[in-house]
Amino acid sequence: MAGEGRPVPQHDSDSDSDRTARSPVGGRRSPCDAFGRALVALPVRLWRLTIAFGYGMGGEVLPPSPWNIPHVVGLSVLSELFALLGPGLVRRWGEVVPTRVPKLGGRRIPPFAVILPATTGGLFFSALMVHWVFGAFRLGGADGFPYAEAWDVPAMTVSGLFTLWCPLLLALTFAYHSRRRSH
Repeated sequence: MAGEGRPVPQHDSDSDSDRTARSPVGGRRSPCDAFGRALVALPVRLWRLTIAFGYGMGGEVLPPSPWNIPHVVGLSVLSELFALLGPGLVRRWGEVVPTRVPKLGGRRIPPFAVILPATTGGLFFSALMVHWVFGAFRLGGADGFPYAEAWDVPAMTVSGLFTLWCPLLLALTFAYHSRRRSH
């Protein structure tokens, strides 16, 4: 008999994967989507880091400045940290602060405090995606990418992966909203 010998989880002690599997919209793919969202933007961050250290990657080299490296490294690290919050949209720690967090552990996170910033971020990155499509395909008189001929394809690939971030974020946010509304 399938599943024989395995304990049947109770609702209040379900693991994150069992809870995610019951998600009305997200289903079992949501954890993959959440971690994929963090990884899909990683190439553009690595591309950006090389530019900060003085290699133009086929484009203009940044003028020397003591702020180039801290600015670009800080931006890359900060944006990756925000991307790594994506799994919180499909995991229990996106609904309740983990107990290991001092003073806040065990408290419910209001859905609005998660849905509003995630939706705002998703819509902002949607605007960037539209901008990228116009630039990449030179629509509406857009100039395209400011890279040398041989660098256009790598630049489009790396930045194109980044544009996948917004639909993934909006899909995860919708799944989070649907799941929280049903509980």
